[in-house]
Amino acid sequence: MDFRLLGPLEVWDGARPVRIRGAKERSLLAMLLLHANELVSTDRLIDGLWGDEPPESARGSLQVRVSHLRKALEAGGELLVSTAAGYLVRVGPDQLDLHRFEGLLAEGDRALARHDPAVASESLRKALALWRGPALADYAGESFAQAARARLEELRLTTLEKRIEADLELGRHAELVGELEELAAQHPFRERLYGQVMLALYRSGRQAEALAAYRRARHSLVAQLGIEPSPMLKGLEQAILRQDPALDLSSPPAPTRSVLVAALADDVLDSLLELAEPLARRPPHELIVVRPVAGRADLSSVVTLLNLQRERLLEEGMSVRAAAFTSAAPGSDVGRIATEQDVDLVLLDAPSELLEDRELGAVLVRAPCDVAVFVARDEPLPPGPVLVPFTGADEDWAAVELGAWIAAARRSPLKLAGAAADPSAGSRDASRMIAHASLAVQRTLGVAAEPLLLRPRSEELLAAAAEAALVVLGVPAQWRREGLGPVRLNLARSARPPVLLVRRGPRPGGLAPPESLTRFTWSLGPRVGV
Repeated sequence: MDFRLLGPLEVWDGARPVRIRGAKERSLLAMLLLHANELVSTDRLIDGLWGDEPPESARGSLQVRVSHLRKALEAGGELLVSTAAGYLVRVGPDQLDLHRFEGLLAEGDRALARHDPAVASESLRKALALWRGPALADYAGESFAQAARARLEELRLTTLEKRIEADLELGRHAELVGELEELAAQHPFRERLYGQVMLALYRSGRQAEALAAYRRARHSLVAQLGIEPSPMLKGLEQAILRQDPALDLSSPPAPTRSVLVAALADDVLDSLLELAEPLARRPPHELIVVRPVAGRADLSSVVTLLNLQRERLLEEGMSVRAAAFTSAAPGSDVGRIATEQDVDLVLLDAPSELLEDRELGAVLVRAPCDVAVFVARDEPLPPGPVLVPFTGADEDWAAVELGAWIAAARRSPLKLAGAAADPSAGSRDASRMIAHASLAVQRTLGVAAEPLLLRPRSEELLAAAAEAALVVLGVPAQWRREGLGPVRLNLARSARPPVLLVRRGPRPGGLAPPESLTRFTWSLGPRVGV
């Protein structure tokens, strides 16, 4: 069975269309498919089918409609499931066009994040090709469908903008002009479309028309909404006026997001850069490399070393800045730089005292972003999986977020370790909680996490860590009062591979719900431009 919502409602059994008789039956199926594989309560279905004043017979009538719908879908097996609380439709990952669309959109987003516009354009074109008209086109007047129709239409337009973004990166600006001008006329308040019109015209050698497009956008916004264009659109106009080379495909702008690498001790810079380089490549970030030193005598040699590293990274196509300075309070100075440079992540080394060290503690307190403390070993970072012990606490989500980013950047497996069931205590294992985390990182970064169930004993966790390339641990919020805790401390000091301790910054993480995401959600990739 194949179900289609992106257009008029359709059901297909292979190559044969399935006819759903009855308007209420079709509406019922549409409501269930909008929440496929989720239980929809009886009361909610009644409200959707009959509105605010349902007949007294509505509950019985709903059961009749369910029976009719089940008969129409009987070729698909047990698709429609009844419970005491409501009903649900079970569909596989490829049985609903909306799910296929969302999967292709996620592929396109990941390709854009790693600056692969060819793959992004192809995935997003396939996603848009699934649309056969407005979503739920035959329910334009039904109250139950209005919010869903608006949400899906917004999702379609956003996908279209992302496909155009990929095509602009591929140099297809000339062929996009006509399509973009038509879209901007249809949606006069979508500033991203106007920005794309301006960029396509400018790259096509039509600078005057690009500026005229800005004036049309401003007129629409001021005349109809009483607002000026956004800083993004104003900035693009100014860039066109000064013929900024960053607008040309041959001169891509530097990454707008950054990772601060701070080597507090001697002989750790290579280890920190070994971890930071892949993070700065996927998705692209600028690297800011700093080295505080105790006295003026060491400054010249450290600057020379940093410049050599910078030249190497620049030759490899990375965006990088470097600086060394004398400091009596390196932790506070690194925190100050993190604030001034508005970085997304601070990566620094840990002294033997770990979080008891005063300078390290100053970074953890002062830095406004995530802080990752690297406990290096004598050998380079080995190949292998990234291991994250996971209990579902806030600090563990921070570790999962960074661990997934590292796994994606290094193309390594990600393992989430949780507690095995304890029959004597009647406790369940952590596999359901780990599955929730795995689904989140798959949506965000395309990384599938493997569950690893262990008894809550330090020696079992150490044995599991021995098979990993890196262990990532969340630092609890109460670390200043209570320290790391015995399990984390034991892993940091005794695990065979390097350990990364992550303190979440004062903002939602990249795995937070979309409505709470901020510009600090570095794991979601570069901020969206035009």
